[in-house]
Amino acid sequence: MVTRTYTVAFEGVEARMVEVQCAVTAGLPAFSIVGLPDKAVSEARDRVRAALSAMAIALPSKRVTINLSPADLPKEGSHFDLPIALSLLAALEILPPDAVQSTVVLGEMSLDGALIPVSGALPAAMAAAEENRNLLCPAACGPEAAWVGATQVIAPASLAEVIRHFTGQMPLDPAEPGEVETNVASKDLRDVKGQERAKRALEIAAAGRHHLLMVGSPGSGKSMMASRLPGILPPLSPVEALETSMIHSVAGLLNDGGISRERPFREPHHTASMAAIVGGGRGAKPGEISLAHNGVLFMDEFPEFPRMVLETLRQPIEAGEVMVARANAHIRYPSRFLLVAAANPCRCGYLADPSRACARVPMCGEDYMGRISGPLMDRFDLRVEVPPVTFQDLELPATGDGSDTVASRVAAARAVQSQRFADDTETHVNAEAQGKVLEEIATPDAEGRTLLTQAAERFGLSARGYHRVLRVARTIADLDGSVDVRHPHVAEALSYRLAFTKEA
Repeated sequence: MVTRTYTVAFEGVEARMVEVQCAVTAGLPAFSIVGLPDKAVSEARDRVRAALSAMAIALPSKRVTINLSPADLPKEGSHFDLPIALSLLAALEILPPDAVQSTVVLGEMSLDGALIPVSGALPAAMAAAEENRNLLCPAACGPEAAWVGATQVIAPASLAEVIRHFTGQMPLDPAEPGEVETNVASKDLRDVKGQERAKRALEIAAAGRHHLLMVGSPGSGKSMMASRLPGILPPLSPVEALETSMIHSVAGLLNDGGISRERPFREPHHTASMAAIVGGGRGAKPGEISLAHNGVLFMDEFPEFPRMVLETLRQPIEAGEVMVARANAHIRYPSRFLLVAAANPCRCGYLADPSRACARVPMCGEDYMGRISGPLMDRFDLRVEVPPVTFQDLELPATGDGSDTVASRVAAARAVQSQRFADDTETHVNAEAQGKVLEEIATPDAEGRTLLTQAAERFGLSARGYHRVLRVARTIADLDGSVDVRHPHVAEALSYRLAFTKEA
């Protein structure tokens, strides 16, 4: 008799169903696992054998064969331990085969039978719900998986609890969803002295999810302002929170099964590799651009990143997703993020500081900023210079609005965009508007159109740059509470676009 249970294999954030088949047949005693297992899956036989022995369950002197179907799908990870054990226990008639077969199972086992948490419980629960099956996972993964209300989640702490549950000796109650994490922003924009233009650009970037580049000398406040961006962004919607949490679940970054409504803020170091930024490595794990999905990717010392890493950002910025290509699979991860980059104007950092002298003016700045290619620079909607702050400025009282006030304006602008794009499944914010949609929502008045046409001809704006100016102008109009895009909105949008051009 062949007994079956089900588990999943992960391809990005997608969980593909895997049937775990077990056959106990006559022959020399052996325990084999087939179906393209990796090293961690192959070692499951030793963990399962030791766990059963710890519970005084002896394997028969027969041949045990575990098949993971489909056999041509690579199987990776330690979460196959528990489904292999349950299919074997069903074959030994210790567990009822029907109950085991109606369940999706994942979990790693220790040698004494305790269940160890694994990554990917949330996508697994989604797959189980689509198959109309229950989910069985370690106790530590239960609160995370229970967020999928369409399936019942059973979360035991050990293999012994699993056996008592399926045999009816001590049924377990379904797991409850974890708590929604609410993090109160402790960093306020009012802490930033001066830099009103940069703070305005930060507000526009948050309102329309426009990519922002800040250039200024060391210590001028670029990183300080970027760290306050999460405090002015609206919380994640339920759909966005689920999308983001699924990526973090696959990466093993969810804490205690809680789902956060705060937007991710990722800040990789400039020595990070391409696999760390884009995704890849063992198991093709999500990279920083996917972990920042629906949130912020802050890249400090932007020109210091390897050129190849910077160039790989171009396609995800446009497409909103990244495809990690491997010889046997293509893994897709969503990557709709707000890119905030900070850079010094030159290698020494003091090219524009009148109080200091740069020995290689102007070549120092041209060589350094030249590390950012033209096509990548063209993808920044907002470019702002951050001048140095004097000691006298630091003694002045705080100016400008605090994070709460700015956040309310950003939330209002985002609400307008949500209503505007309610019937468009591909567009969520102004930065994503394209084609006819952009023409309908961002056509400026006569004066604004004339100004934009003159600027495009004089400064040689590309077609991409022209459309990005319109998107920024639309966001500025939303912050202004204006239905139409007018001349002042276009002028302000152009002022951010033309920074760092030779003509300007």
